[in-house]
Amino acid sequence: MKQIKFNYLFIALAFATVLASCHKDKLAPTTDTPTAQRAGLYILNQGVFGSNNSTLTYYDYTSKALTADIFFSANNAKLGDTGNDLGIYGSKMFIIVNNSNVIDIANAKGSKLIKQITLYQPRSVIFYKNNAFVTSYSGTVSVIDTTSLTITKTITVGNNPEQMVISNGKLYVANSDGYNVGPTTTSATISVIDPVALTVTKTITGVLVDPVTLAADVYGHVYALSLGNFASIGPGMTIINNVTDAVTSTASLNLPYNIPITISGDFAYYFTADNKIAVYNTKTQAIAQANFITDGTTITTPYAITVDDVSGEVFITDAKDYNSNGTLYAFDKTGKKEYSLTVGISPGKITLINK
Repeated sequence: MKQIKFNYLFIALAFATVLASCHKDKLAPTTDTPTAQRAGLYILNQGVFGSNNSTLTYYDYTSKALTADIFFSANNAKLGDTGNDLGIYGSKMFIIVNNSNVIDIANAKGSKLIKQITLYQPRSVIFYKNNAFVTSYSGTVSVIDTTSLTITKTITVGNNPEQMVISNGKLYVANSDGYNVGPTTTSATISVIDPVALTVTKTITGVLVDPVTLAADVYGHVYALSLGNFASIGPGMTIINNVTDAVTSTASLNLPYNIPITISGDFAYYFTADNKIAVYNTKTQAIAQANFITDGTTITTPYAITVDDVSGEVFITDAKDYNSNGTLYAFDKTGKKEYSLTVGISPGKITLINK
């Protein structure tokens, strides 16, 4: 996910990475024919910040047709400025458009707009029991009823909250405090919300500075990737126990400025500063592969990643120069490219949709 902290970008690009070679887990290959369960996939393209040129690309698995901007086709209107996140819940799709200060709620199939909700600098969306939770740079999480499509509660968390994850019946919120991070910043927080009572139950301290992305495994771990303070503290990962909510470990990682993390089965995937895709074994708590891609495919600027838990396919976008159309790559389980598609500018989110 692209961050609106441009003053840190060039400093972050200076990070180098050296990942040691290690054991590569043997994974069974898949075919290049997607599972019949899936209808296709959406790619949310952020566009250029301030240019009002976000787009929503759709790729149909059956027809093999690529619609460059299905939102515009369905609504005869632009999506807005800096589409930041996209989530599907039932028949509805929630599109978070950060710099336009809106949440566009559309039909998951066809992308016809149902309702638009105004919210100050919305960042990320996640779902739990008929509620959508949306972070906002106002320092809050808004609760949206997915039936009435109204905000029913606003929960105060930390400064500049980014991504969230559900684990052990709790909602974890990464409080990046990104607007305030400086050379003297030494720690950050993650808020824990009871997603039923809709209250903050705990604030976790001791998290590495500027946490942005979160993921959770089946072994009781919550992972937070952080950018650091771009001075004395570099980027890294914090691991939290989802029972006690205690920080169990922190580790420096050679991460780029864009730091998504996704988990499928026992494996977590994240980008490294030398544009590789590292694979971390969540069961053994060790690096499984220094680079997931095994066929020599080069990605200039890895930007978004999603794993299909059904087929095992791994989808990665390349933002290239952030000003021209990007590329979506589909890989099989062994890291070999199946196909690629030309998408929009800064493709920052990939979401699968079922038939």
